[in-house]
Amino acid sequence: MKKGKLLNSELISTMVKMGHTDQITIADAGLPIPDHVKRIDLAVKKGLPSFLEVIEIVATEMVIERVILADEILKENPNVYEEVKQIFANIKIDFVSHERFKKLTGESKAVVRTGECTPFANIILQSGVDFEGDAHE
Repeated sequence: MKKGKLLNSELISTMVKMGHTDQITIADAGLPIPDHVKRIDLAVKKGLPSFLEVIEIVATEMVIERVILADEILKENPNVYEEVKQIFANIKIDFVSHERFKKLTGESKAVVRTGECTPFANIILQSGVDFEGDAHE
């Protein structure tokens, strides 16, 4: 059995196939998902799992160099935004309009649907690289 907290095999498989600058979207229950993008549906019921629970676990398992949010989160869901800022304290956060955000999801390797039912609780995570420690030592 895999060691670590993340157990969803589809999510793990998607993450290990990602390269530098590839993106994955983690979404609330209502974000439209383009037909051509892989859907990883974690939603069980309203609020389960929460958006924050999912991004917290993904953040422990993925090298992330950039975060993209819809700028509407600042006004419409400030409490979630504050939590996102703490989780990604050392990572660049970019903002786009919600309409632009929805278009960008079409470039994601997958959209992970949570049970979150609060407005604009959506995030795009851009993969970085983990070249610390020289493998050729």
